[in-house]
Amino acid sequence: MKQRRAQALFRPLRRAIAVPVWADAALRLFAALGLVFVVVMVHWADRGGLKDAHDGHVSFLDVVYFTMISITTTGFGDIAPVSDRARLVEAAIVTPIRLAVIYLFVGTAYNFIIKRSWEKWRMKRIQERLENHIVVLGYGVSGSEAVNELIERGTDPACIVVIDQGEARLAQAERVGCNVMEGDATRDEVLAAVRIAKSRAVLVSAGRDDTTILIILTARHLAPGVPITAVVRADDNELLARQAGADNVINPVRFTGLLLAGSAEGKHISDYLADLASVTGRVQLVERKVLASEVGKGIDALASGGKGLRVYRGGEAIGFWEDAARELRAGDIVVEITPVCESED
Repeated sequence: MKQRRAQALFRPLRRAIAVPVWADAALRLFAALGLVFVVVMVHWADRGGLKDAHDGHVSFLDVVYFTMISITTTGFGDIAPVSDRARLVEAAIVTPIRLAVIYLFVGTAYNFIIKRSWEKWRMKRIQERLENHIVVLGYGVSGSEAVNELIERGTDPACIVVIDQGEARLAQAERVGCNVMEGDATRDEVLAAVRIAKSRAVLVSAGRDDTTILIILTARHLAPGVPITAVVRADDNELLARQAGADNVINPVRFTGLLLAGSAEGKHISDYLADLASVTGRVQLVERKVLASEVGKGIDALASGGKGLRVYRGGEAIGFWEDAARELRAGDIVVEITPVCESED
């Protein structure tokens, strides 16, 4: 009963096939020709066992003709091709047409039966092995922008799983190479199906704050140790989102207000903030663990050559100007600005 309910809540995980339609058709055609060639070689090697009622001699053309007739399971009664020219026509023109017709029928069966069964098995295997992936719950404006930014930063789309209830949005995520699943992210069965407990991060952007908070509760219940970042739009819901289990809460309205206020103080401030937030800019913000070679050094002597801004130690935020940032310790988390290109900023 539980399994039937889970199947009703979501469809199986899927991912767009990397091979285009024309390439898939060409591969099947070449495979068919390859099989024909193998059969021709087998018949040629065993031509001593063949008998030609026309002239008693089995030539290579006879072998090709016999192969084509054998493959297409075509039989002749009172009318049979006996001349080389007639047999050449049958082998070179008629039989390929027969193969083309068979190919169309077999291709249809392949697409609707074999291919779908193969894809279902393939995605089931991928689903069973999901680990260290990023789960994106909601593929609206914020979710799609987050996925695009992750891909720009070097994340393999195959390591991203998108869950949404809109087929059009899932098709868009599938086109960029993500694994997608149609389902309700507030349900335990859906999140458990994508092995959320084995993921490395969860991004929540449901479009509604109440739905986002419910999703956070569900995700935190199933994945106690996985970082969760959520988007909320009302100030009074930020605390609720954190209480639900979100590690990071982003308010796009507030961030927009910060950019507007920064623009009032100087025309380049908002530009620089946007530059920091995107990988396409000249600089970017990076959060990472302190390297072993950096332990004991100050935040201004990072091995990456970046500009250290803040140290997180035991849940405490330490600014670059504070004395505690002059000596990094093992386990510290550093936030720094690093250049994307070689030019200095």
